[in-house]
Amino acid sequence: MEDQRRSNADEVPEAGLSELDEAALIEASVGGRPGAFDLIVERHRRAVYQLCYRFVGNHEDASDLAQDVFVRAYRALRNFRGQSSLGTWLHRIAVNVSLNRVGTKVPPHEPIDAHQFVDQRAESPSDRLVRAEQAARVRAAIAQLPPKQRATLIMRLYQDMSHQEIADALGTSVGAAKANLFHALGNLKKLLQEPRER
Repeated sequence: MEDQRRSNADEVPEAGLSELDEAALIEASVGGRPGAFDLIVERHRRAVYQLCYRFVGNHEDASDLAQDVFVRAYRALRNFRGQSSLGTWLHRIAVNVSLNRVGTKVPPHEPIDAHQFVDQRAESPSDRLVRAEQAARVRAAIAQLPPKQRATLIMRLYQDMSHQEIADALGTSVGAAKANLFHALGNLKKLLQEPRER
């Protein structure tokens, strides 16, 4: 009777999914358990979307990229070996998908969402305009960086990822991640110091 109760509980699709740790959730998803991959998406969609947004600079493209990331992750999940966290693996997919997209498009010049960090009621319209122009210059400069430098800078400054997490996401060493960040910051500084009109 108790064995029968256990097997019935196992057949309930949503039972206890939210309590599963990462490894068990991946196993449940690969095993086809309803709702398991949806929960993976729910747990990671914000971070993946934000990373994509930092590459493309607009919400529509970022949403498309994030969706592409999760489609690719769903197809490849059975090959995930757990050598890094699921979040790091998803970041790696997001970086690759984003770099492929920005490599085929003209770099965006839409301003970074600086307004979300500033109390706009305290800003005059001219201050907002200056801030938007500065944000657009920073985004344009970041878009000109070599791909790995751009990815490293975005993950470090905007995603607050550690050097180890960045190295895992890019498939490089920690030393290479640090070097990429150093060069990215140096190149960004040079780009921002260049005259606006040549």
